[in-house]
Amino acid sequence: MDKQTTLRFGLDDIQEAARQFVDCMGERRVFAFYGAMGAGKTTFVRALCGALGVTEDVVTSPTFAIVNEYAGAQGRIYHFDFYRIKSISEARDMGCEDYFYSGNVCFIEWPELVETLLPEDAVRVTIEEQPDGSRELRLD
Repeated sequence: MDKQTTLRFGLDDIQEAARQFVDCMGERRVFAFYGAMGAGKTTFVRALCGALGVTEDVVTSPTFAIVNEYAGAQGRIYHFDFYRIKSISEARDMGCEDYFYSGNVCFIEWPELVETLLPEDAVRVTIEEQPDGSRELRLD
């Protein structure tokens, strides 16, 4: 993965953007998605899961469950939403570090709330809605 990669896409070409993202993933497994409410984090993660071969599971926001688990073509995928977490100890108690260091792909929404628990090599992904309705996604 390059030091910084930028993708710009609309909803009509989100699948292609997800394929490009997957091509950039390399050996990285933990991806922390930053963005405002409604920026499209869950929608993009849904497209990523499709690009990674999730076919039998419905990819939804894990807002209430905190984590959803999917079967991808090459292993498990964990999708987190820490929006409702009230403390770092709550995240620790649910065992999130076990997921982060499992070697499986982890997509994390609202990572601001658990940053101190993220692996050092976690990829920071920022997604922003543009004035024309498209999205700009930056991988750092």
